[in-house]
Amino acid sequence: MTEIRTPRLLLRRWHEDDLAPMADINADPRVMRWIDDGAVRDLDHTAEAIERWEEEWDEEGFGLFAVELLASGELAGFTGLSVPEFLPEVLPAVAIGWRLGSQFWGQGYASEAAHATLEFALQDRGLDRVISINRVGDDASENVIRKLGMVPERETAHPVYGYPLRVRAIDLTEFQA
Repeated sequence: MTEIRTPRLLLRRWHEDDLAPMADINADPRVMRWIDDGAVRDLDHTAEAIERWEEEWDEEGFGLFAVELLASGELAGFTGLSVPEFLPEVLPAVAIGWRLGSQFWGQGYASEAAHATLEFALQDRGLDRVISINRVGDDASENVIRKLGMVPERETAHPVYGYPLRVRAIDLTEFQA
């Protein structure tokens, strides 16, 4: 089982009891504002998503980690790696991403989890390059991406929803653990 410990977080595979708290995160309009069409997601959709995330772990050797607070054991959300199939123009690529409950925002958890995930990708999984894709205007994600040292690569539009996306990248030679 793949686990990463940071000073405040445990990044791990998904457990059955993660479904309800992740569904609560996905049901928050503030969290979902920058994701796809901004629609909230229900328990069934969240269960299907977690199942897909776990399948990606089995198929690719990486995926989305459940992010647990070490101090309380609470599920804060996810961070991890995925193949961004929705945006064929960047393939082949592996993208880093995150989604945390709004009560966990502004405390550095996303940056801490993302940095550990990037280190995992480049050093443990042997990837030589990782990208980020974010919606233009999502300043909180932009801030995390900057802290990771990712550099602008291109701007494009979401192929379904049409809003502007920013793609950044970092490779192994640029990464500083």
